[in-house]
Amino acid sequence: MSLRLVFAGTPQVAVPALEALLASRHEVAAVVTRPDARAGRGRRTSVSPVRALAEERGLPVLTPRRPSEPEFLEALGQIAPDVCPVVAYGALVPRAALDLPRLGWVNLHFSLLPAWRGAAPVQHAVLHGDEVTGATTFLLEEGLDTGPVLGTMTEQVRPRDTSGDLLGRLSTAGAGLLVATLDALDDGTVIPVPQPADGVSEAPKLVTSDGEIDWKQPGFAIDRRVRACTPAPGAWTTFRGERLKLQPVEVAGTSELPPGRLRAGKREVLVGSGAGDLRLGTVQPQGKKAMAAADWARGVRVDEGEVLGG
Repeated sequence: MSLRLVFAGTPQVAVPALEALLASRHEVAAVVTRPDARAGRGRRTSVSPVRALAEERGLPVLTPRRPSEPEFLEALGQIAPDVCPVVAYGALVPRAALDLPRLGWVNLHFSLLPAWRGAAPVQHAVLHGDEVTGATTFLLEEGLDTGPVLGTMTEQVRPRDTSGDLLGRLSTAGAGLLVATLDALDDGTVIPVPQPADGVSEAPKLVTSDGEIDWKQPGFAIDRRVRACTPAPGAWTTFRGERLKLQPVEVAGTSELPPGRLRAGKREVLVGSGAGDLRLGTVQPQGKKAMAAADWARGVRVDEGEVLGG
C-alpha cells in the first residue's frame, strides 16, 4: 500500500525529508512552499530550496501567499491527498486546509514535544544547554505544535554543537522518522498520543538583537548563546563603535579579565566575561571578510584595556 502525499516545506532543512519521501513507497503528488522571496544584497528573487528540488523532480508546485486562499484550497482538494507531511513550511495552516486530507497533516518538528514549541526549537535547545533533544512527528492542529504525537527520536547535543550542526543531523534523522510515521499511518499501526500538560516550553524565533553578547554573563552562557545563534541570526558585539560578528568561542579555563576586556596575543585573543575568560574564534569586522581573531587583533592593533561591547 501507499499514500498520496502533498508535501509542505520551504527551507533547506526540509529538503532531506522531501528526498526521503520521494524514495519511499508513497506518491508525492505535489509540493506546497512559500512564495519566491528577495534575498541578498542585490535583492534578487530566489526560489525556496524545496521548490528547487520539486521542480528538478518534475513535481507540481503550489505557492500560496496564505494557505487560506480559496484558490489554494480548491487546488489541494482537486489533488485529493491522503495526508500532507509538513517540515518547516513557514505559515500557519487553517482549519479549512487541515480538514482536506483524510489522514490530516503530519508535522515533523525538531524537538521532543511538548518541549520547545515554536519556530526555533534547535536554537533554544543549544541556548539553554540541553544535553538531549530530538524530533517529533505529530498531527497538526490550529494550535502551535500542540497536536497528538505519532513518533519520536532522540539526538545528543554535543558540547560544541552550533544550532546549524544540530539541525543538520536532525533534518537527516528526522526524515527517516517522517517516512516511518507515514508507513505506520498507512499500515494502521500507529495511535496518536496526546501531548502531556507538563514540560511545555516555547521557542520563539531568535532575531538579530538576541545575538548581541552581554559580556557580564558567565562564560558558559555566552558560549551557548554564540553557538545557538550560529549560523542565524548571528552572534555579535561591538568594537570601537562598529559591529563585530562572532563565530563560536571557547571557555579558556582562566578568570583574569573583567567583562569585555580584551587581551590580544600572537596566537589567541582572550576576552573577559562575568565568570571566566573566553577565547575568540573567527570574527568578522563590519564590511570585511571573516578572519581569525588573532589576525583581526593584529590588524586593528588592540590596545591594552580595550573592551568589546563598550
